[in-house]
Amino acid sequence: MGAKSTPSLYILGAGGPHPTPSRFGSAFVLDIEGEKLMFDCGPAATHKLVKVGLFPTQIDHIFFTHHHFDHDIDYPCFLLCRWDQSIGKENTLSVYGPPPTERLTHGILDEEEGVFAHDWYARVHFPISQNVYVNRGGTLPRKPPVVYSRDIGPGTVRTADKWEVTAAPGIHVQPYLDSLAYRVDTASGKSIVFTGDTEPCDSVIDLAQNANMMLCMCGNDDAIMEANGLNYGQTGTISAAKMAQTANVKTLVLIHMGHHITQHGPLEKALGDIREHFTGQVIFSEELMKLEV
Repeated sequence: MGAKSTPSLYILGAGGPHPTPSRFGSAFVLDIEGEKLMFDCGPAATHKLVKVGLFPTQIDHIFFTHHHFDHDIDYPCFLLCRWDQSIGKENTLSVYGPPPTERLTHGILDEEEGVFAHDWYARVHFPISQNVYVNRGGTLPRKPPVVYSRDIGPGTVRTADKWEVTAAPGIHVQPYLDSLAYRVDTASGKSIVFTGDTEPCDSVIDLAQNANMMLCMCGNDDAIMEANGLNYGQTGTISAAKMAQTANVKTLVLIHMGHHITQHGPLEKALGDIREHFTGQVIFSEELMKLEV
């Protein structure tokens, strides 16, 4: 048996809800020996996916941390693009997340009530659209899109031959929206944690114990967040560092970074502050970045 390859992580979205020229929203793809798992599907995630050399039909699993728009707004685009570019032989897409994951999926695609059903219905029946499908390699009649979606909570989410995904609750904007953090453990012995949006909490620290990599939101300098009443429900520089250190994480990847913290000056200060509390590797994420886990 050949050696197992190292999982690759693609940073599609490295920002938050405030758009900037270099980052906007959250979206990530983890490639585990050819199996590609997407975590969140924020602004322009489908386009960014193609920019890093991947394609929607290669994604068979999506895991949502929560349903703020900067984490899910490209979901309709992804669903329609993945189906539109298909030839009818792809695996069924499986989608997991806290409520309202199921309602969103059905609300996008259902034939009677789905807000985008008009699109796929026309492509199924219009002759030119049928020709495009056949020329791509499909066989008529074309079937409507089918997606398996499930509302989930903490616990084991999905187990496959090469990986297992486990969820734990984060603390963000409850009771309005539930938030989950995810841990992926691979058959090759690697582990990666996606905290989603959360403040430091024991449930996420326990989930991340001894992980090779943890992706953690870093909205801003903690002192600035506290001065502006933003120091709960989310994580800043020092709080992210302390959480990673307590969990004994090897590499901390800062994501969901606000505009201020990504500027020169604040960025260098942030690195110094983090170094005082975390002894592992620190990576400030950039969109379209590829990392080896």
